Amino acid sequence: MTFRMVHNNLNVADLSASLAFYERALDLREVRRMTGAGFTIVFIGNDESAHLLELTCLADHPQKYDLGENEIHLAFRTDDFDLARQRHQEMGCICFENYAMGIYFIEDPDGYWLEILPPGRGSR
Repeated sequence: MTFRMVHNNLNVADLSASLAFYERALDLREVRRMTGAGFTIVFIGNDESAHLLELTCLADHPQKYDLGENEIHLAFRTDDFDLARQRHQEMGCICFENYAMGIYFIEDPDGYWLEILPPGRGSR
């Protein structure tokens, strides 16, 4: 028996703002969309990974989610750390930098943290 990770879910308050952020910050684009009574789910990704990010927007929850202590994050490795950092500085979305580890985090419109890793860092 084997298991393969295929996607992570984040609930978002403003789907348009989130899609714009993820496209600008991480070059993630819409792969597919599902709509139903009171919800829209958009899967975003890129050609670098088969793993997708699922953004779920519930019509009856237009406010930001209470993330509690927000002790989770998603990590992205980039092939050009300096250029990525410059882009994120221009966007004003860097929320924490760990100079000793050589990494930093950006924050999306809903307050989720995304770790940015330089080449060769992270798993696999």
